[in-house]
Amino acid sequence: MDFQGYGDLLITGAAMTIKLVLGAVSFGLVLGLIGTTLKLSRNALARAVGNAYTDLFRGLPELLVVLIMYYGAEALVRWLVNDVLALDVAVSISPYVGGVLSLGLIFGAYASEVFRGAILAIPRGHVEAARAFGMGPVLTYRRIILPQVWRVALPGLGNLFLVSLKDTALVSAIGLNELMRSANIAGRSTRDYFTFLLAAAFLYLAMTMVSMAVIALLERRANRGHVGAAGH
Repeated sequence: MDFQGYGDLLITGAAMTIKLVLGAVSFGLVLGLIGTTLKLSRNALARAVGNAYTDLFRGLPELLVVLIMYYGAEALVRWLVNDVLALDVAVSISPYVGGVLSLGLIFGAYASEVFRGAILAIPRGHVEAARAFGMGPVLTYRRIILPQVWRVALPGLGNLFLVSLKDTALVSAIGLNELMRSANIAGRSTRDYFTFLLAAAFLYLAMTMVSMAVIALLERRANRGHVGAAGH
């Protein structure tokens, strides 16, 4: 393939795609755990907040969330800083931050359901046995619940990661030079869209294959010592 000097632009775009998905998934995992805690809470208000979060972000198109979070978050921060705090400060949110926020919120909404299912799958007797050994709630969560949650939740989280990787292309709509936008720029400049879109497709597939290999490795490590686990 002749990239006509735009090869580096594609590589830079692919690197930005990886940085974006890792940032969004890290943020989304935290939101997912918080959302799960709220949804499993005995407090009705906490459950309502958790359910509202997951229902909202699972019910909206991803592109709409990206646009609302980017333009809406910037307008909100500008209003707080300039109107509420009366500070004369120029406010702007970078497309990368907007992308991490929007994709992280979407990932967290789906991840909270994955975590909730994983926690409910843990036999009640394991928690009761931990309490019988004198473990408090925090220690029980850290040593008994969390390791089992990761093992059960990993396949679902892996699928969500792959979906988020593809969703990074939506962030091109707010001007972030990730892989899709870089391929678009190169195609428009050279009038050879097919070559650069094909190259972008190969790079997305390569990232997906590497991600699947890493996820499979993590699943094998998490399942060590469990009779009947996948791969054993």
